[in-house]
Amino acid sequence: MSEVPPTPPIKVGSYGTGGGYQFSEDEVDSVINQWHDLLVHMKTDLDHARAIAQVKAPADEFASGDFINGGANPSGQTLLDQHQRMHDYVNNFITALKAAKNKITVAEQEARDNIKTGV
Repeated sequence: MSEVPPTPPIKVGSYGTGGGYQFSEDEVDSVINQWHDLLVHMKTDLDHARAIAQVKAPADEFASGDFINGGANPSGQTLLDQHQRMHDYVNNFITALKAAKNKITVAEQEARDNIKTGV
């Protein structure tokens, strides 16, 4: 699977670096919520892609096996890999937005999120 692209620079109020996205302190919570809603929908899509990638042949015979091994599973795995990359990017973007809002580093925000979720 290929690497997830880096999150662009984010500036909230006067905190952060320019050259990417800039939000006022009043609007950042709404932006985080919108990205979180997208992430929830992407989790459903990711579950569907996982089911497609793991499809099994209906019978143990050449035609079914050839279809699964030569087309369905490789295509399904590509679909799953791409959905996973999108999911990871959105998750990373949310973490970066929260970090900018909290005026801390992304690593500190990841630690805060891990404490909240018990990871």
